[in-house]
Formats: sequence, structure tokens, C-alpha cells
Amino acid sequence: MKSFGELFQTADWRTEKHVPAIDCPDRVSADEMFAVKASLGKEVAHPNTTSHHIRWISIYFHPEGEKFPYQVGHFEFCAHGESVEGADTSTVYTHHEVTMSMKTARPGTLYATALCNIHGLWRFEKDIAIG
Repeated sequence: MKSFGELFQTADWRTEKHVPAIDCPDRVSADEMFAVKASLGKEVAHPNTTSHHIRWISIYFHPEGEKFPYQVGHFEFCAHGESVEGADTSTVYTHHEVTMSMKTARPGTLYATALCNIHGLWRFEKDIAIG
């Protein structure tokens, strides 16, 4: 049996549409808010249809030297074109992109995870320095 962590797939977000990209500074000032944007399909578009879509993105931060990461955000996408008239008949769609703010006093690693309803769990990580 695979461990939970082994269920997450990884790749380069520039060539794989399911991998969440993280846009934020590489270096931030201690205890000052900074914006973190996580999105899918930045270079290769991901579908957003009733039958193939991104359900959620979660963002975690693991401060250097600490035992566990913190979940800093979980974002669900609930409109993919479905309506009472059937699949892909709505004019309402969400887009799999979020921007949030956070602060930290320690360097560490940001993790963005995402779930595609067809292709499973994906993750990407980015190191954040202080200074």
C-alpha cells in the first residue's frame, strides 16, 4: 500500500497542466505580509468543464526547523459549467487560481497541492528565504 504522500504526483508546471504553480517572492521580510498566488494551467491550460476540472487547491507552509507544516489556506472551486439543464450548460465557471497573504518569521517551504477530478493529486513546492 502506498503512503499518502506517494499519492501526490509532481512534474514541472511549465509542461504539466495539473501541477500548481506558486507565484510569490523568493525572499521576504520577517513578519511582513506577502502575497502568494497558486494557480494551475499557467503555461499549459487545464480544462474547466463538468467532466474535467480542478476541485481544490491547498497551501501549506513548513517553517525551517519545525516538525510539521501549517495549512495556510484551502480553496474550493465549485462551478464548472454544470446546471439543472445538464453538463457544461451554465454560464458560471470558477477559475483554478487563488491569491492569499501570509507572513512568517522563519524561512521555509511553501507547498501547493491540488486535486483534479480525473487525474488525482498534484503538488509543487517553493523555498522562501527571510531577509
